[in-house]
Amino acid sequence: MTIAVGDKLPDVTLIKATPEGPQPVKTSEYFAGKRVALFSVPGAFTPTCSAKHLPGFVEKAAELKAKGVDEIVGTAVNDAFVMNAWNKAAGSDDITMLADGNGEFAEALGLTMDASGYGMGKRGQRFSMVVNDGVVEQLNVEAPGDFKVSSAEYMLSQL
Repeated sequence: MTIAVGDKLPDVTLIKATPEGPQPVKTSEYFAGKRVALFSVPGAFTPTCSAKHLPGFVEKAAELKAKGVDEIVGTAVNDAFVMNAWNKAAGSDDITMLADGNGEFAEALGLTMDASGYGMGKRGQRFSMVVNDGVVEQLNVEAPGDFKVSSAEYMLSQL
């Protein structure tokens, strides 16, 4: 079953790259007590993700925060080292990357896709959501191959 507006995020472990190395974070703790703009991409360094999705959140970070977002989080079914490298290459300090290396978060959300035809295996779908104190306030899931409703610009129009 796919997560919906009003649902609490599933409690799974994601991995955050830190100067001390990869650190596990529980979603129940990480998303508690704050309003988070969360976006998910099929893969770091992939064309649409790197050319449009991440840059949009970097560019609109101040506007999102001005509309009540405490933190901007990006996730993908990649390891913490890849997510950290992607943020250093194309992101900013305004974006926190949380790795879903085994796809457990995407699966628990009901938002997986099979990208085996592209040699990428099981991945998370492209989506964005606003999470307020661990509860989904807005949810924007893209149709396969699209990039419209999960953008930072679209999210701004919802806030």
